Amino acid sequence: MTSAVATRGMAADEGLRPMREADLDAVMEIERRAYPFPWTPGIFRDCLRADYPAWVLLGSDGIIGYGVLSVAADEAHVLNVCVDPLRHGRGHGRRLLRALVKIAHGLGARRVFLEVRPSNPYAIALYHDEGFNEIGRRPRYYPARQGREDAIVMAKELLEDA
Repeated sequence: MTSAVATRGMAADEGLRPMREADLDAVMEIERRAYPFPWTPGIFRDCLRADYPAWVLLGSDGIIGYGVLSVAADEAHVLNVCVDPLRHGRGHGRRLLRALVKIAHGLGARRVFLEVRPSNPYAIALYHDEGFNEIGRRPRYYPARQGREDAIVMAKELLEDA
């Protein structure tokens, strides 16, 4: 299944295309490498069936990253954005994040939200660099090895030419 909503927000540029259920094995391999508490295949399936904009980033040897958004009214929420840890440090995360913001804007969002673990300084730096600002915290939001970890809530206002 391809997200019909995803294809309205942006024409796929080279290397980026809507996620399909057939991609879930490759997506889950990356998800499990990247996170100690990964999403389940069912969560991804539910997002696809709900027509959430979900995209994969392709490299020469297949899927190297992915992102999932929800968009309602004039707000978007980055639910998951991930690049294979074996491909970190090459600008793929920035490219994927920019694509998700562009998709959100194309679907009418005026603001984009996301959560990030305080223990992920590289992601926090990327989000700040891309114009996101901390707007709050969600206490005990993420599962952690020693209980729960807060989430930093970040937002970016989208201008007309975003």
